[in-house]
Order: sequence, then structure tokens, then C-alpha cells
Amino acid sequence: MLDITVVGAGYVGLSNALILSQNHKVTLLEVTLDRVDQINRRQSPIGEALMQEFFDNLDNRITATSNIEIALRDADYIIVATPTDYDTTTNFFNTASVEQVIHDACTVNPSATIVIKSTVPVGFTQKLNNPQVIFSPEFLREGKSLEDNLYPSRIVVGERSERARTFANLLAQGANKDDIPILLTDSTEAEAIKLFANTYLAMRVAYFNELDTYAARSGLDTQQIIEGVCLDPRIGDHYNNPSFGYGGYCLPKDTKQLLANYNDVPQNIIQAIVDANTTRKDFVAELVLERRPKIVGIYRLVMKSGSDNFRTSSIQGVMKRIKAKGINVVVFEPSLKDESFYHSEVIKDKNEFFQRCDIVVANRMTPCLEPFRFKVITRDIFGTS
Repeated sequence: MLDITVVGAGYVGLSNALILSQNHKVTLLEVTLDRVDQINRRQSPIGEALMQEFFDNLDNRITATSNIEIALRDADYIIVATPTDYDTTTNFFNTASVEQVIHDACTVNPSATIVIKSTVPVGFTQKLNNPQVIFSPEFLREGKSLEDNLYPSRIVVGERSERARTFANLLAQGANKDDIPILLTDSTEAEAIKLFANTYLAMRVAYFNELDTYAARSGLDTQQIIEGVCLDPRIGDHYNNPSFGYGGYCLPKDTKQLLANYNDVPQNIIQAIVDANTTRKDFVAELVLERRPKIVGIYRLVMKSGSDNFRTSSIQGVMKRIKAKGINVVVFEPSLKDESFYHSEVIKDKNEFFQRCDIVVANRMTPCLEPFRFKVITRDIFGTS
């Protein structure tokens, strides 16, 4: 049994910690004390049902602490899963938290293998030139991070070495899937795999959104077109439901980071993918404003069902555009404890919310919206995430 420390108890860190704790002793290093307390009380700090199920069945092989020395000193592997938000000033990821963890880890435990799970710019690991560090990208869906670790599409580790294969096997050991493709690459190629994969997904979202924009402006049936297009097996009937744009933890920042990585490299598509997300939100906001509402309700800020995350959710971009035109906007979001969100009133009672709104804006349809469909604006065609 190995000692493994995971730094950061967000989606990436917590899901990795849970699967690894099935076979090894895991310590979570987390700066947010409330999260430390929740984890030690076997309560998931993240709103994924599967995570709580895992916590309910855990033994004592996972603990959380905010003490750096305790967390790092005995670890065989130190997994870095701290956030790397995109910095619009530098046009690159802010990797300060990752670099700080690596510095602390090397100081406290110079024999541990440090694995970066945070998303970083292409070439980051190579520039570190630190023999303790390897990179391994994660490929997790919003609201299904633990499921995607239990049933991974692939495991990629950015080093062609025995220790890289050992780490890959640790992840495979914790999964519920056999014959998982394992790919050992150079570090920079592994970093590129992550950014190009997410940018392709963003491109697919943008493509079907622009198809929907054309259909809406031309008086055509979006569903008929998408169904006909997606019967081609080369395209496939998946990831094709129109939305207000791509959002969440990964796609907005990863597309911008990949674009920044191009710098002096010729490109057209990557810039278009980034720009398309802005254009789509402009279009949805126009649909709302055309109805000349006095009060617009934003129904749910979260990205999708099964998730409690609404960081950079696409509906927020639509909301800000509507507010910029002087329209009164109210919000219904059960996960919000505050009385307001971006200076908009948060209404706790669902019935009051629907009664007060002239228009309800919803990225995804749910059964409770059906009685009010006449006032709902959505681009959800298939009722899927």
C-alpha cells in the first residue's frame, strides 16, 4: 500500500483521491478548512451523488488536512490538482499554485514523485526541468468526474518511464473498467493532448450552436437538421445538443490557452472557436431582448444536472448581456445562499420566481419548466446535457 497525497480537493483532486483510496492510503491537502472538515466527516464537499456514495462506503484510508508538512513528508506520490485559471492580463494560465506546491513538495519530500493533474500550458513541465515532476492530464465531464475516473476513456502520462507506467497502473487499479488504453508520451505532447481534446469538444459545441443559430434565423427546424447530419457515422449522434455556449471549469480557459500557445503559429480554427462562444451568447441575448420583457428570470446557473458548479457557466454570459440593456433580471438557483447574484435578486421560492418573470431563460429544459414553456427561452433540443 502506497502513501499518496493529493493537493486540492476540487473535482479533479477529490475524484482522484477517492479512486486511489480504494487500494492506498490517501491524504488530501486542502486550504479551505470547511472542505477539510467535511471530508474528515465523510461528507462530499462537491455535489455529485456518486461521490457521496463513495464517502458512505469508505474506510479510514482517506483523510484531509491543511498542514503542508503532515501531508507531504511521507508521500510516495504527490498529485497536484490545484486550479489554473486563465489570466486575461498575461493571456496564459496562472500556474502560481502549481509552482508553489511543487516547491513545497521538493522541499519537504525530495524523494516523492510529483504528478501534475492541473491543466497547464503546452511546454510547462519541460520548462520546469525538475526530475521529480511528471504530467498526467485528466479528462473529466462536468458533474461526472468520479464516474469518468472509474470508467476512463484513456489514461495518459507525460513520461516514457517505468514510474509513469506505475502511476498509470495505479489509476487503472482504482477503475471499474478493464482494458483501459494507457498512453505514455513525452510531457509536452501530454499537455497538448489535454488542450487539443478540450478544444475539439468546444468546437463541436460551437458547431451545433451555429447550426442552431442559422436554423432559428431562417425559420428551420433545428432538430430535423441535426438528426439528419448526425446519422452519418463519421459525425455520430452525440454531443450535439444546442446550448447557450460552452462553459464550466475547462473549455473556456483551455481554448484560450491553446490559442495563446499558437502565438506565432498560423491558425484560423482555434480563434474561431473562441470567438464563436461570444457570438452565441450575443445571439441568445438578442432572442430575449426581442420579446421586450420587463423582468427576465434566469433559471439555474449550474452547468448541467448533477453538478453544483456554475463558474463561467454560459447562462451567466447571457445574463450579463441582458442586464447591460437595463432589463431587470432575477435568479432562481437553489445552490445559492446569498440574497443576490451580480446585483440581481435571488428568488428562493420557485412559484414566486415563475410568477414574477415575463421571460424565463434556461440553458436546459427540465420537467418543472413545462407548465411555463410559453415564457421559456431555451435552445435545448434533445433534453440532454
